[in-house]
Amino acid sequence: LFPMIRGRLTQVNGTPVTRDTYDSDDARRLSDREFNLSTMNDIPATNEIVAGKWFTDGPGVAEASVEQGIAKTLRLNLGDTLRFNIGGLDVDVKVTSTRKLEWGSMRANFFVIINPAAMATAAQTYMTAFHLPGDGAQLGNSLAREFPNLTVVDVSGILRQIQEVVDQVVVAVEFLFMFTLASGVLVLYAALMGSQDERTREAGLLRALGATRRQLSQAQWIEFSLVGGLAGLLAATGAAALGWALATYQFKFAWTFTPTVWLAGIVVGAVCAIVGGWLGLRNVLRQPPLQTLREA
Repeated sequence: LFPMIRGRLTQVNGTPVTRDTYDSDDARRLSDREFNLSTMNDIPATNEIVAGKWFTDGPGVAEASVEQGIAKTLRLNLGDTLRFNIGGLDVDVKVTSTRKLEWGSMRANFFVIINPAAMATAAQTYMTAFHLPGDGAQLGNSLAREFPNLTVVDVSGILRQIQEVVDQVVVAVEFLFMFTLASGVLVLYAALMGSQDERTREAGLLRALGATRRQLSQAQWIEFSLVGGLAGLLAATGAAALGWALATYQFKFAWTFTPTVWLAGIVVGAVCAIVGGWLGLRNVLRQPPLQTLREA
């Protein structure tokens, strides 16, 4: 169980905190809300100190550890003095460390943790997070009936709704992907149709010089396979780079390297190029070489 204390940040180094103090929307939103503070002797397992040191804790000591993201947003530095209004009382604490949190751990995380000595008289509630295998709704309802002051939040319903939204987005992206592939095949077909006469004369000349129809057909398939495979490789590389950038800078989670993306890009690109090439040049080798040379 983690103690939780509601408090509003009112001053930083003696300067009042208001919406006008900050320019960014995130900072203004944080300045208007109450923080869920916590207090503990040991750093949580999913937290990592990135600057400063953990509490020394002792009589008269008031120290705070701040999450690195909110410290950057609110322009907080080590050694700053923060004043929180907790239940109508002002509490001053000194920032002694910043922490990195694992927000995806589904565990209780706090922007600000204060040493226990400074929070000894503050009113506290307790919270925790745990996983119930199977259908945990029945147990949650039983706990709420047995302990009226207990609030149970079942996040599985929220996760299901998020999953439904993600599935709908995936379907839309897949449709867009198929539409793009079809457009690529049509563009390739149109380009080949424009050069069909030239390729027909070239094929007739090569056949007159001794090349067989099978050799010319194989050369075409190799050409289309290489062009399509290279295009698929470039597309997969671009998609992977975009995914890495979004994961790293936008969503802030670790990007996982997936070799199948490149393999799928090469295969799909080659297949689409072969299909488009066959549609555009299927009649090139059917015309007799003598007729082709006469028309040339």
